[in-house]
Order: sequence, then structure tokens, then C-alpha cells
Amino acid sequence: MMVERKRDEGEAMAMNGPRQEGEAEAAAAPATAVTGEKGEGERDDGERADGEERKEESEEEEEEEEKKDKVELEEWSELRLAIAELSPISRRGGKLCSSPPTLPFLGLSHLLLRLLDKIGPTMAVLRLDVQRNIERLQELYLQDPSKYSTLTAMVEKETDDGTVRKADSCARAILWLTRSMDFSVALLQRLEEEEEGSDQQSLAQLVEAAYKVSLKPWHGWISSAACKIALKLIPERAIFVGWLMGENQSYSLPKLEIEKLVQLLQPFLDDIHAMLAKFKLDRLKST
Repeated sequence: MMVERKRDEGEAMAMNGPRQEGEAEAAAAPATAVTGEKGEGERDDGERADGEERKEESEEEEEEEEKKDKVELEEWSELRLAIAELSPISRRGGKLCSSPPTLPFLGLSHLLLRLLDKIGPTMAVLRLDVQRNIERLQELYLQDPSKYSTLTAMVEKETDDGTVRKADSCARAILWLTRSMDFSVALLQRLEEEEEGSDQQSLAQLVEAAYKVSLKPWHGWISSAACKIALKLIPERAIFVGWLMGENQSYSLPKLEIEKLVQLLQPFLDDIHAMLAKFKLDRLKST
């Protein structure tokens, strides 16, 4: 009897064992589904997909930012670009800096070229001089940007070399670029003053007045004669003012921008003139 009872219990355990094991597996499967746990391969695929999606979103955001920056730059007038060149320069003791920095000066010189382009082919002779002077300074600056980070360093180098007064010196390039910027300031100031009056002069008259107080005192008879002929070919005032405003501006002459630019530019030019005067270069004339 004992043998039969044990045999019956063994058979029952044998029958129940696989069924209980299957039930455990079945119970585990729903638990996995509920918790959302995935196999190793599925998890890797999901992570890669998420990473690629985030990368695409990041690239789209960067493209949008680039488009926005491009649009904002296109909307900027030449006046705003000039202001942006000068604004980072800190004022110290009433001066913009202890020694005029080279890069902002070159940036403003390039904007001067664009100003002369807009006045028209009548300024071709002056424009060519400006272009050559820019190239001369850029060539020396690129030889050692750290050493020639200021205009003073360039003039000191040529003073030591004995080349400071030569016709193709960087010192002369600085001098004439500064005088050309003096001309630009004089022209902008006259445009601003005239805007308030009812009787407006032509652009040619304003250019001639600015030329007389800035460049003419330093020009020889050849340069003066060339400029006199050029004045007869200057475009209409409205065309030039429209360029100053920028393509997407709808108001008249941007007086506030002119005032801000002159406030920043004039002290900068004064510093350069003072530096040139130290080296006795401020009275040099052309032919």
C-alpha cells in the first residue's frame, strides 16, 4: 500500500511539474509586456532612431538660425555695419584706445570702398587709391597679426626701417585712408544737416563741400583736377540716400544712425591723426 501511494504521488508530481513551469513562463511574458522592456537588438534600434531624429532636428534648427542671420545681415544698412565695426572698441580716458587697432580700421576701410562705389564711377580715382592702401596694410598685417595688431606698430616698424615716408609705405596708407574717412564723416554730417531744411543741395554740391574741408587741403594740383572733373558725374541725391538706408528700410535719412556713427568714428579718427602727428606724418601731401 505504501509503495502504491508513493507511486501515485510521483505520477501526480510528474504531471503537475511541466504544467507549473509553463505557467511560470506564461506569467513572465505578460510582465515583460507591461513593463515595456525590449530585447537587446530592439533597444539598440530604438536608441539609434532617437539619436538620428534628434540630429535631424538639430540640423534643421541650425539651418533656420543661419537663414535668420542672413536675412538680418541683408537688412542692415552700411551705416549699421560701420557702427558694428566701432562699437566693440572700448573707451579709455576719453579716447577709444591707447593705440588704434588695425582690424576695425581695415573693416571701416572696406566700407569706405562701398561708399565710393555708391557715389559712382566719378570716384574711381579715389577708390583705386583706397583699394591700394587697404591691400598694403593687409599684406603687412598678415605677416604677423599679433605684432601688427595696432596701426602704431606698423608705423613704428617703418620708422625703424627708414621707409615710413616712402610713397608706398603703410604709414602713408594709414594717413590717406584716415583722410578719406574724414571725407565720409563730413559728407554724412552735411546730409544730416540738410535733411532738416527745405532747400536741399544736390549730392554733387554736398560732396564738393565735404571734399573742400577734408581732402582738398592735402591734394596737389593733379589730384584736385581729377576730383573736380569727377564731381560732374555724381548721381542723384535720392539714389545715394536710398543706399544709406538699406534695401528694407522705409523711412527717410537715418539721422540717428548717422549721429551714432559720427560719435563713434570721429574720436577714432582723432586718435589716428594724433598718432600720425607724433611721427610728424600728419602734414604730408600728394602730387
